[in-house]
Amino acid sequence: MAMPRGPRALTAAQQEVHLRMSRVFPGETRLRRGRLTWRGGVRPTPMSRAYQIRLDYRAGETAEVTVESPDLRSLADGRRLPHVYRQEPPRLCLYLPGTGEWRPQLRLDETLLPWSALWFFYFEEWLESDDWKGGGMHPGDPPSGAEPIEGART
Repeated sequence: MAMPRGPRALTAAQQEVHLRMSRVFPGETRLRRGRLTWRGGVRPTPMSRAYQIRLDYRAGETAEVTVESPDLRSLADGRRLPHVYRQEPPRLCLYLPGTGEWRPQLRLDETLLPWSALWFFYFEEWLESDDWKGGGMHPGDPPSGAEPIEGART
């Protein structure tokens, strides 16, 4: 007798339906050969600027959120952007892959888009304080409280 498996990963088409139905995060979707792209605006607070982002997803793979505008590096006035996987174009670090924080069974409109808004909330605070208060880790970071291993890349 086969054991029941957990929930199945959502297909790119299922994710697209949820994104198109979102009233919180309106945007444009494109689905082609199992690859989904969503473009839209995110505003962390009513007093904040709007950020245009692109979410790219292929079923079973890690989703990526890239900032299209405004130019975050310009806003940072020459400072290195905090908590991103890539500086140019900025690719937001929203979760640590492989930890289960995000899984393909989860809806993008209920996870990565709200997490993006939260990232921008902390980014705007960082612009003023120069202190990233959003927490988080990157692959290769030592566990909290641990010393980095000598010679390890960070």
